[in-house]
Order: sequence, then C-alpha cells, then structure tokens
Amino acid sequence: MDLFAPVVPARPRWGLALLLLVLPVLGLGSRSRAVPVPAFLAAYAGDTLWTMMMYVGLLFLWPRMPIARVAGLAWGISFLVEFSQLYHVPWLDSVRAHWLGALVLGRGFLASDLVCYTVGVLLAAGVDGLLARRSVVE
Repeated sequence: MDLFAPVVPARPRWGLALLLLVLPVLGLGSRSRAVPVPAFLAAYAGDTLWTMMMYVGLLFLWPRMPIARVAGLAWGISFLVEFSQLYHVPWLDSVRAHWLGALVLGRGFLASDLVCYTVGVLLAAGVDGLLARRSVVE
C-alpha cells in the first residue's frame, strides 16, 4: 500500500469511534493514581496517546485520507498545540486553567512531549498502514 496514495480504502467509522472512546480513557488512566502504571508510562503515555487520538479523530472526519497526510496533520497539530503553550495571554491561560482546556491545550511547554507526539503518530500510522495492507491482501 502506497503511503502517498491519493485515495485509500475508507476506514470503518465504527472502529474509529470506538478508538476515540478508548484512547482518552487509556491516556487518563495512565496518569491516574488509581491505576498502578510504571513511572515511565505515567510520564509519557498520555501525550503519545493524545497524538494517536488526533490521528484517529482526523480519520473519523476524513476516512479516506492517505496515511502520510493524516500523519502529517496529526503531527503538525500536536506540535502547534505544544508550541502554543509558550504563548501566554490571560484569556488563553484561563482556558488552560480549566481541566478540559488543559486536556486539549496542555499547560506548559515540554520538549519531551514533542518526542511523544512523534512516537504516537508513528505508532498510529504504522498500525493504520498494517491494517490497510491487510485489507488489500484479503
């Protein structure tokens, strides 16, 4: 399967919707004290899963989008959100102070998050590519 193909088979929206429910639960669970997870996962899994959720969300909106395009968009949006955390104005900081705003926009810039976003997009695109290749073979 060509990653740069102009049109790919549509991914099933029901599966994408399920992932859009599961990924945030896993991300929040990785940071919860109620679920014992290794410190490494607690520190980095949430940001990795956030970008994977961005990838899946874009696919939900455009299920035929080529893998490279959706990966680039998810990666770019994730980086923009992270770099936006360097910009502080009162109205934006008040949005980030709310728990939902903090989940979506984050609170403070961390360079390590950029690595997590890259890993997340590579994982999501890799799984998407494997599934697409499998559906072409069948």
